[in-house]
Order: sequence, then structure tokens, then C-alpha cells
Amino acid sequence: MKINNQTFTLCLILSLILPATVLSQENEKFKPTLNWNITSQFWLRYSDLNDGSEIHGEPTNEFFDISIRRLRIPVSSQITPKIYAYAMFGGNNYNFKGDTFPIGVLDLYAEYSFAKYFEVGFGKSGWQGLNRWNIRSSKTLMGLDSPLFTLNSVEINDDIGRLFGFWVKGQAGKFDYRMTFNRPFYVQKIPDGAVNFANNKPRVKSSAYVKYQFFEHESNKSAYQTGTYLQKKKVFNIGGGFQFQPEAMSDGDANLEDTNIYDISHFAADSFLNLPLSNGNAITAYLGYFNYDFGKDYIRNVGANNPTTGGGTDFNGSGVAFPMIGTGTTWYGQFGYAFKQTQVLNLPTVIQPNIAVQHSDWDALNENMTVYDFTVNFLVNGSHGNKLSLGYQHRPIFDAVTLEQKDYKGMAVLQYQISFH
Repeated sequence: MKINNQTFTLCLILSLILPATVLSQENEKFKPTLNWNITSQFWLRYSDLNDGSEIHGEPTNEFFDISIRRLRIPVSSQITPKIYAYAMFGGNNYNFKGDTFPIGVLDLYAEYSFAKYFEVGFGKSGWQGLNRWNIRSSKTLMGLDSPLFTLNSVEINDDIGRLFGFWVKGQAGKFDYRMTFNRPFYVQKIPDGAVNFANNKPRVKSSAYVKYQFFEHESNKSAYQTGTYLQKKKVFNIGGGFQFQPEAMSDGDANLEDTNIYDISHFAADSFLNLPLSNGNAITAYLGYFNYDFGKDYIRNVGANNPTTGGGTDFNGSGVAFPMIGTGTTWYGQFGYAFKQTQVLNLPTVIQPNIAVQHSDWDALNENMTVYDFTVNFLVNGSHGNKLSLGYQHRPIFDAVTLEQKDYKGMAVLQYQISFH
């Protein structure tokens, strides 16, 4: 959902006025809270591009570019003791391929709290089930970029993972749960023989995720899970969930009788650890198992902030894409080690090297797919609001004929993240 500058300004004004209006009607003694910030991620990147890649029709083997990977402007208000409202404006991948700077309404919703163990909400949001990283805080990522395969329908029938829907959530004892019912966006493109998202009436996408919290409890105020707490919080969780959307996939026009129709049915289980150590350092680790079923041999190549405009002679397609999402199983792990704060260029800084591995067995490929991400974070004052990251992604290249791996290529990124309010 894209908005112009006038509409954006109006939304911000309303977010300031509405809390006071509702408050005066419900509870004159309660003072509402209003929070906002702006976070941007700037990328300086070198890419070894997939074979046959093109930029505006010109063959290109390697490329250097500067872009804004993400812009996020969240605004939230506790309107009354029971009513909470949230909006997020922003977008992804502002780069040389476009000369506009669109700001979209990513989230806009309201919640009502009956009790800590039972809260309900509705609107446009990232509330979904399945796993911890299905929707996560881009501001607190440990790796350079988020595990995009967990956004398994991203930008096909959703808006950067957001959908219109209704959800219930809560915390009871050590359990934290969410259950969502979302209506995906309509898909206009008709599959051309290979299984893809169907062009029929979108059925409700139901999902849930439940986790058990052994140590300190995490907040469930937001849908977006924290990537790393560094030395600030002791957390160990295990969880599991599902996603299901009937008649969501097809191998042709979904309105024809001879077209095969498939359900989307996903399951996942995972664990997350953030452990401050006695020596002042800290460990952050994640391990998850994902079982995706989109229908027969579905597979999708994705390249984050892809700099190319076409071409590609291998199965991966053009640019920095690789077979990221498909029908099959995936193991995904992260491990990071945050050293206690030290001086770097006379600035108090936490240094956090980390690695992430996605290992997938996609039905459509004749060989397993494994991609590696290596990152080192430099967090001034241990804050994600002033963070420099150096990352390298090592991605596999698959032959278009044999569907077997033939090579690896890389992408190096220097990212600076700044946040202010």
C-alpha cells in the first residue's frame, strides 16, 4: 500500500489526535503514551552476479551499488489501559533502479486486551504464526539480513509479509501464543504450467505459534521478535507452529477444471537462546526446522535487494538470487558471540561476529541447497540504533539443465544502521 506525502502527514497527525480523543471519552485520569522512531539501513555492496545477468539490457558480471535496504517509521500509542494502536510506515530496497521514494503503510492496526493471557487485534499487520522468524524486528537483527525464506510468500500475496486479518495472542505462565486469520492479497498472474500461487479467490490463511519460555519472558506487545539481546537479557525458548491456506496454489488458471489445485501447509519447530556470560560476553543462537508444502515441486529464486533487471542463464536466474523458498524441508541455524564492550576508535563498542546457515532439501532440485551468511556487528554503546555491520553471503549456483549445484558466488555488504526519535 503506497501513500503520498500528504496522506503520510495526515496519518501521523491522526495518530497524535486520536489517542487524546478516545481517552477523553473513556478514562480522564489515564495518560496515553506515544512512541515513535525512524530507523534506516544503508548498504554499500559488491556483488559477484549470477552468469548471464543484465542491467538494463547490458551483460554485467559484477556490480557495486549503494542503496537503502530498509526504512521503518513505527508509531505506537497505548490509547487506554485496554486499547493499543500501532502503525508502521516505510519500505524496502530504495536503489538506482527507481527514481522514486515511495513510503508505504506497512502496519496499521488496533488491539484490545481482555487480560494478559487473551488479547485480540485486527487490521493490516505482520501478526502470523509458524515460527519465531516468520516476522521479526529488522532493527535488532543479528545477521546482516533476515532469513528471508521464512517470509515464504513475500511480495506475492502479501506486502513485505503483512496482511489484513484478525488475531488472538497472550501469555499464560511460561507459555506465549499467537493465532492469526489473514486474508492474502489477490494474485493476478496465472501460473504457466509449474506450480505457483493461484489466481483464484484468496482463502483465509490461518496460522499459529506457541513457545515455552524457560528464563526471562519476552514481550509480546509487538509481532516482531528480537534478533539478539546481546548482554541485556537471558532468554531460552522452544516453540512450534503451522500455516495453512486451502486452494492457494495451482499449475495453471485456477478457474479451469483441468487445473491442479494445491493447499499451502507448513509446519515448523525452533529454539532460541540469548545467554549473557559471567565474563561479560554473550551468546545468541537459533535452530529451526521447517517443513514447507506449496504443492508439487514449487520453488522460488529470491535475491535480497537484487541489483539486476533481467537475464540469468543458470537455474538461479539473475543477480544475487538463489533457490531460497520451495516445497521441501529446511534446517536453519544462527550463532553469534558478543564480546563485552570495548573501545573502538574511542567509542564504547560491542563487537558481535556471527554466522547463519540455511540448508534446504527442495523437492524440485537434484541436490541440497546450502547458503552461508557471515557477519560482524559493531554496536556503539551496545545499541542497535548506531550499528555498523560487515557481511558476506556465500550462495550456491545451480545448473539450469541438471538442477545440480555447479558453483558458489558471493556478495559483500557494508551496512550502517541508524535510529533516532
